[in-house]
Amino acid sequence: MRPIGYWLSAALPCLLVHTSTGAVDDAIRMPAGYRDWPVITVAHEAGSFNDLRAVLGNEVAIKAFRGGTRPFPDGSIIARLAWRYVPSPQNDAVFGQTQSSVAGAATNVQFMVKDSKRFAATGGWGFAQFDAGQPVKPAALASCFPCHRQITPQDLVFSHYSP
Repeated sequence: MRPIGYWLSAALPCLLVHTSTGAVDDAIRMPAGYRDWPVITVAHEAGSFNDLRAVLGNEVAIKAFRGGTRPFPDGSIIARLAWRYVPSPQNDAVFGQTQSSVAGAATNVQFMVKDSKRFAATGGWGFAQFDAGQPVKPAALASCFPCHRQITPQDLVFSHYSP
């Protein structure tokens, strides 16, 4: 296994190209190996999102979550994977009643990258989203920072560590 410094030095330079609106251009790439990062928490988001989410973190972010370190140190990367949730007739048959839902189609993957100098205009965080593996246009990310800045005391991070 390669040290985290290797992955960060490889991933961060190509991860986000930032603008002052909290958006990114379409030349971004996802960090290699992010799906193997530890789980921070899981969530169900109702309303218009209506999805299941897994929130993952690189080693720097996990250490900050576990230690309660705020603000998060530079180099922290948080990934949020989302899926539609669907009923599971197979599980319901075993349980004898309708009660089970499972992950269905993936909706998108989002990243927050902490670099207090590079992303100073957006609270030290850069934002990215991929739909079907493709980066969204910068305009689609315009609402990221305005929403996240409402939780400044948590360093703009909605998720809480669920050990």
